[in-house]
Amino acid sequence: MPLEISEIMDLRINWWSTSFGEKEIALIGESIRAHNVSQGKVTRQFEEAVSEYLNVKHVVAVSNGSCALLAALIAAGVGPDDEVIMPNRTWIATAHAVRLLGGRVVTVDVEKARPIIDVAEIESVVTTRTKVILPVHMNGRAANMEVIQQIARRHKLTVIEDAAQAIGSRNRLGYLGTHSDMGCFSLSVAKAISTGQGGFIVTNDDHWAEKLRAIRTHGVESAKDPESWVMLGFNFRFNDVLASIGIEQLKLLPDRITHLKEIYQCYADGLRESSFALIPVDFDSGEVPVYNEFLVENREIWIDRLENKGIETRPFYPDINNASYLGSKRNYCPNSLRFNNKGIYLPSGPAQTHESINQVIKSIQNESL
Repeated sequence: MPLEISEIMDLRINWWSTSFGEKEIALIGESIRAHNVSQGKVTRQFEEAVSEYLNVKHVVAVSNGSCALLAALIAAGVGPDDEVIMPNRTWIATAHAVRLLGGRVVTVDVEKARPIIDVAEIESVVTTRTKVILPVHMNGRAANMEVIQQIARRHKLTVIEDAAQAIGSRNRLGYLGTHSDMGCFSLSVAKAISTGQGGFIVTNDDHWAEKLRAIRTHGVESAKDPESWVMLGFNFRFNDVLASIGIEQLKLLPDRITHLKEIYQCYADGLRESSFALIPVDFDSGEVPVYNEFLVENREIWIDRLENKGIETRPFYPDINNASYLGSKRNYCPNSLRFNNKGIYLPSGPAQTHESINQVIKSIQNESL
């Protein structure tokens, strides 16, 4: 007997799966009953918990990861015609934050084997207008921060890490996002931990921290009784309801990292002989794969075939230099183009079950193109 539509939907494997539990619900209730709704003491508790976890001096919670990037670029003084160097492979928010300030997006290619900024390409695009280098730790993979810092020191540039997808990932120096002037993180749904929306900026520098806290509230440290208007800012504030979720989610992060690694390894073993080429993540160095990324020929055909089996996948998002409205130089990035054309996300997420992953693997093994 054919399955009913409702039964098919119940069997569907979504590309992303995460979870929120009773502890988050309970702490939200406590915050609301105590009238801790806007940014207040629970937000500070969350910032302190993140600070302890990442071993970083200052954490400034903001309304989302995009705002984290925007606030960090404001702090760095990016304005009209200032150039910001970034990889050609990143979520568009990285470029939009620069463009909203009137800055110029300067993209460079990524490494051949990993969609991570090729540090050998950076210095060739540095000009007198360059203000910031903005490496992106895509899917928890570490950009070479030691080389980037050397370049930045030579040219007196600010470094801002986009670590939106990298909470919990490390290199030999420590946690990603903590090796620069400022590091930006996201807490949106498709992350290892989430508050629905939200983000934060980390820094070990008192000067940057002071500026960021002011920028978060229209350029003043306190919105209650400002004595004067001293600098540009906006309402980038977090709130205690989301912070309540974040406090509990952060406690889950170690177990979630273990689970994400298990899923990755399951795919690596199960699809080793398939046409799906796994894009590597370096466990030994401390990298954590939030997503399971592959390169495959005939990507669109595979997406349709798996969809027909109730398995949702996602193509990689376009290269940054495809966005003509950014006004950046459309330099040729062959490595980026390969990821752009062949990259696919298979079902991922901290609540994705091993049973679902095994079903995805079997479905791919049973198909041929």
